Amino acid sequence: MLTQGTRLVASRYALGDVLGRGGMADVHRATDTVLEREVAVKILRDHLFDDSGESSETGDADRDRFRDEAQIVAALDHPGLVTVLDAGVDDDGLSFLVMDLVEGTSLATFTRGRKIAPHRVAFVGAELAAVLSYVHERGIVHRDVKPSNILVGRDGVVRLADFGIARTMSDPAGHTSAGVTLGTAAYIAPEQVRGERATPAADIYSLGLVLLEALVGRRAYMGGPMEAALARLHEAPLIPTSLPSGWPALLSRMTAFAPCDRPSASEVEQVLRGLERAPARTRRRRRSDR
Repeated sequence: MLTQGTRLVASRYALGDVLGRGGMADVHRATDTVLEREVAVKILRDHLFDDSGESSETGDADRDRFRDEAQIVAALDHPGLVTVLDAGVDDDGLSFLVMDLVEGTSLATFTRGRKIAPHRVAFVGAELAAVLSYVHERGIVHRDVKPSNILVGRDGVVRLADFGIARTMSDPAGHTSAGVTLGTAAYIAPEQVRGERATPAADIYSLGLVLLEALVGRRAYMGGPMEAALARLHEAPLIPTSLPSGWPALLSRMTAFAPCDRPSASEVEQVLRGLERAPARTRRRRRSDR
């Protein structure tokens, strides 16, 4: 039931609380008043803010990226992706994207600086690698794999969200000027820091940093955005040798400086499936030794 002051998008979607904020858009819990169901509505903000707090109007490139996100995700069909239900520009000129509402939390909220059990990290990582394998096979690079873009649903399904700066490999530049870096400083690959073309290997690097953070309870590269981004050009992430067997070798390969030295998403998934089962094998061996 609509209340006074409820904001309607496209004369149909009643906006509720903000679920998350990105670089150029906000995601709201909303109600589809036609089908009477809960959905998530992503709205491109009218104004963007830089690091100094200065406001600027949303540009054409931002609107184009927003439109591209809708087209890219709508063409994909995988349980590890959020389904697009509707998209467009309403009568007020508001660009919107309607998606399935995922009840759960982001990996960023789930971890909050604490260590996660290795077998659980292996499960989440394998699910994400499977999604990336599917996406990469279709010529798409996500370019912004990070904890806040990873949703862990109450149904146990792990989903990769926010394709706002994703790019098809046939159009690697898209709406990005040459030499401009897009992505989140704490997780982007070295080649992204240099403003070079991002390939599927960039997503693998980012996923490696995400998994490492979940295992050790802190980011590999700390500090401000510029400091964090530049640090990876001079030093590899610190991967503790105390991690369970298999993890140091995998993470070292995933975060290799040269993109050609990183494994494919399908190879990462295969290794992680093995690491996910490792605790059970270890427990069986211990029981047999008694």
